[in-house]
Amino acid sequence: MKLWRVDDVMTRDVISVREDTPYRELVDLLISRRVSAVPVVDGHDRVTGVVSEADLLHKVEAAGGTSPRIFDAWRRRGDRAKAGGRTAGEVMTSPVVSAEASLSLAAAARRMQREHVKRLPVVDHQGHLIGIVTRSDLLKVHRRSDTEICGDVVSEALRDVAVRDGSAVRVTCSDGVVTLSGRVHFRSAAEQIARISRRVPGVVDVADGLTFDIDDSMLNGSERGTPFGVA
Repeated sequence: MKLWRVDDVMTRDVISVREDTPYRELVDLLISRRVSAVPVVDGHDRVTGVVSEADLLHKVEAAGGTSPRIFDAWRRRGDRAKAGGRTAGEVMTSPVVSAEASLSLAAAARRMQREHVKRLPVVDHQGHLIGIVTRSDLLKVHRRSDTEICGDVVSEALRDVAVRDGSAVRVTCSDGVVTLSGRVHFRSAAEQIARISRRVPGVVDVADGLTFDIDDSMLNGSERGTPFGVA
């Protein structure tokens, strides 16, 4: 089973700007290219920040009034400086939350959630910009066909699990939902099939209809979820 990584879904042709890029040019770039943010790089293409629509909107917000009460309500003191910024370096968000190309999609999604960001510049080991991955890019894994998903479930979830014969377990997939039916010898085997199936890229959910002959979860020498003979 192929583990989907950031480099499977990221955009490689990245639009970037330098720290001295003027504010008006940033606005024109985001609107004309229909993107919500751009990485900021130095002279060696190392990422130093990100300018998003949210960063640029501080100036629009400040245009409605500059009383201390309005600014004091802002969550970060830096927002006040961004409202007066003229260049990318003055309005960008820094330090950057980035990702490596080898990062799994699950790990990238967790990083976005934890850091409250909508995209991650992708950098090499020296910090050079090589791509960008957004939340919508991470969803691309769920565009896999039902046939591809079914094939992975059969080859991965059933390959190492002790079943009585090749026809004991039936796998179907519709709109990303995997349905498992049939009978296996041990309860632990049934649980492992369902568990591995849920990890297949593109699976939306698993309808587990497997039954078993022997409940081996309490037997000595057998750990729950691990069938005999399976490492």
